[in-house]
Amino acid sequence: MSDLKPYLAERCAFTDSLLDQLIPSADTAPATIHKAMRHSVFAGGKRLRPILCLAAAEACGGTKEAAGPAACAVECLHTYSLIHDDLPSMDNDDFRRGVPTCHKVFGDGIAVLAGDALQALAFELVVKTPATARHTAGDLVRELAVTAGSLHLVGGQVADLEGEGKKLPLEALRFIHENKTAALLTTSMKLGGMSANATPEQMQALHDFGMATGLAFQIIDDILDVTQTSEKLGKSAGKDLASEKSTYPALIGLDASRDEAHRLTQVAHDSLKVFGENGQRLRELADYLLSRDY
Repeated sequence: MSDLKPYLAERCAFTDSLLDQLIPSADTAPATIHKAMRHSVFAGGKRLRPILCLAAAEACGGTKEAAGPAACAVECLHTYSLIHDDLPSMDNDDFRRGVPTCHKVFGDGIAVLAGDALQALAFELVVKTPATARHTAGDLVRELAVTAGSLHLVGGQVADLEGEGKKLPLEALRFIHENKTAALLTTSMKLGGMSANATPEQMQALHDFGMATGLAFQIIDDILDVTQTSEKLGKSAGKDLASEKSTYPALIGLDASRDEAHRLTQVAHDSLKVFGENGQRLRELADYLLSRDY
């Protein structure tokens, strides 16, 4: 396989081009809401979830074109969650992806509505994925809806809010990470697989890879929060400590946290055996996420 950096850059550009086409333009009435949506979507970011969606499709023999709407859907849902997480009533962050957060630019009310609109748009986009013999539009909508709701994304945020100022046991922290972070990353993989008519065995492998990689990703995030600067991260460093949140480094230390992230990445690698050589790009992505420094 070619070097990973050009692949990441190309898939990021592919996703951005599609998002630009699919999100209403900044001058579409009412202009303020569309400016706010585009401010947060195009603020930057690694486009991790769309790239994993596209790579999962390719591992299952599909194409990035067929998976494109689903990739954009997960990015819209992810950005909605960031807008709402950053609000003063939630994590109260001033910067995201290196630029002022949506509510700092447009006010709390418009930020809430921009997040709402992006969540709705995610469901509009995911049904643009061509149906396959094994997976209908309803299957994709159900996958996205369950992940977005109280059992995963919202539920993880609730547990995160309720855990502030408390020293949580490790299993409670894992619950937050699995639902607030790993669940959407896993759904990104599964939607990509669905666009490629993935078999049940392939879908299970994508689920296992997504959960292991997603948890490792969040552990690395916890580590970076205490080891990197705000400038490097593009968001407020040290926020977890300031908010008195439990994190892997706080509970088990930096070295043990790194060991756990390595263990989970190996679990992710092991889950890809069903794909043979077609899973190589996913293996590279798992290693990239483990070694990242922002």
